Amino acid sequence: MAFELNSVVPWGRTFTEYRQMFNLSAGDVTKKIVSIGDGPASFNAEMYAMGKRVTSIDPLYQFSADDIRKRIDETCVEVIGQMRANADKFVWNNIRDVEELQEIRMTAMNHFLQDFNYGCSQQRYINHAMPAKTPFADNAFELGLSSHFLLLYDNLGLKFHTEAIQEIMRICAELRIFPILNLNAATPAFFGELLDALGLNFNIDIQKVDYEFQKGGNQMLIIKRGI
Repeated sequence: MAFELNSVVPWGRTFTEYRQMFNLSAGDVTKKIVSIGDGPASFNAEMYAMGKRVTSIDPLYQFSADDIRKRIDETCVEVIGQMRANADKFVWNNIRDVEELQEIRMTAMNHFLQDFNYGCSQQRYINHAMPAKTPFADNAFELGLSSHFLLLYDNLGLKFHTEAIQEIMRICAELRIFPILNLNAATPAFFGELLDALGLNFNIDIQKVDYEFQKGGNQMLIIKRGI
């Protein structure tokens, strides 16, 4: 199935949010990192500005910066309207209100867009759709991150998530997934079955993090090789 830009709702998060969502330590950010489903997040750009490198993979990166910017502009008003209508489902502590949220998200996405073409030339942004096999060698990365992609879209099903995680674990020693809720702020129906399957081959842990915006969304899933 072709990946169509008009089906995407771009929504970018920042380095600060990634650090909190994934409990990233000073040592973690020096590792070889692959970030899956990054979309228009500024994490990669901000890491590069600090002299660190991240490889981001997302099918969004097949499109030009101009096309992505146009899609951001098309969807931003609708997304902000939905946030206002569902404000009670979120925790307004670090982010005070919908207006501040919009400012943070647009700043992150503009930072991404400014970096995108140069990042593509450096192969920091890779066009790829999971769960297909990635173009990377076994054990190419020390740490994998999945922000608001795996588990969040539980409608993709158990098979998709199992195959995607298995492929990421082929190229990574460790994978961190945040949040472990779906779009309705509920535990995915297949979550227990997924953990049972992964537990046959990997070490599994659930860890509380210093970040909660979606109510109840303050935990990440950690998957490591080692069994």
